[in-house]
Amino acid sequence: MERVECQIQREVDVYLAMSQGRTVAEKLNLTPVDRIRVEITILELSRNLLIHAGGGTLIFSLIEDPTYGPGMGIEATDTGPGIADINLAMQDGYSTAHTLGAGLPGVRRLTDEFYIESEVGVGTRVYAIKWLMSPRRSIYER
Repeated sequence: MERVECQIQREVDVYLAMSQGRTVAEKLNLTPVDRIRVEITILELSRNLLIHAGGGTLIFSLIEDPTYGPGMGIEATDTGPGIADINLAMQDGYSTAHTLGAGLPGVRRLTDEFYIESEVGVGTRVYAIKWLMSPRRSIYER
């Protein structure tokens, strides 16, 4: 399906990526609340790319799953220093950059599926999915 790639090298790229991600989310017909969740996810992942790796790539794609139906994949990759302890990095409040430490744990909460892999000295890949009909959403949000 549709795939959009954004290079994140400067602060302005964060906002360009958010705009492009919003367009993909609108094509999927995500609810306004879910579109905001996607925008925050993009903001957090792009800021992480800049702060921790000096830049990287964000890829947005429309995906289809036989069980969950249509969704939006959001992938962030970098060739930065990597994460030595992913479990620690996923704890609320933990930060190596003197920030609030809410980025990765927040992305995990805002999306329906979340995957992270990292190797010290090689880089990090985060992949998250927001489904059109979220399996975690209550019947009142549909």
